[in-house]
Amino acid sequence: MRTKKWRVQLSGQQRQTLNEMLRKGTHQSRVLNRARVLLMSEAGKWDKEIAATLGLTAQTVANIRRRYVQGGLGRALYDQPHRRRPPKLDGHQEAYLVALACSAPPEGYRVWTMRLLADRLVQLGVVESISHVTVHQFLKKRGQALAAQAVVHSGVG
Repeated sequence: MRTKKWRVQLSGQQRQTLNEMLRKGTHQSRVLNRARVLLMSEAGKWDKEIAATLGLTAQTVANIRRRYVQGGLGRALYDQPHRRRPPKLDGHQEAYLVALACSAPPEGYRVWTMRLLADRLVQLGVVESISHVTVHQFLKKRGQALAAQAVVHSGVG
């Protein structure tokens, strides 16, 4: 019989904390499931058995155990905060994009396309570089600021 690589050995305080979390049930369901995984792992249950009981995969159970051994209880229960990428456009650049999208399209075009808007922002020096996808995502989030027919997707028109 194989031995587990990442053995869970909870202190009395940790066990009490986990049981209290489960009893109160005020945490996110994923945190409660992770607490159950740790308690069941310490009780000697195998990953496949825990996974089947909790509706998880055996790999998820192994990952939770590994995170506990490497980083402690907090690391096993809670996700690490994600690094956020700084926004591509600042407030001035956003305002410029909206104004540009609401203006008349360039000569020879019936409407603004996302690619045209992205190219024009670069030509005018508003941004160093920008993707038409970024322009689309920004305008999609701020649709109320735009005139109804001022902008169309690149593939339409």
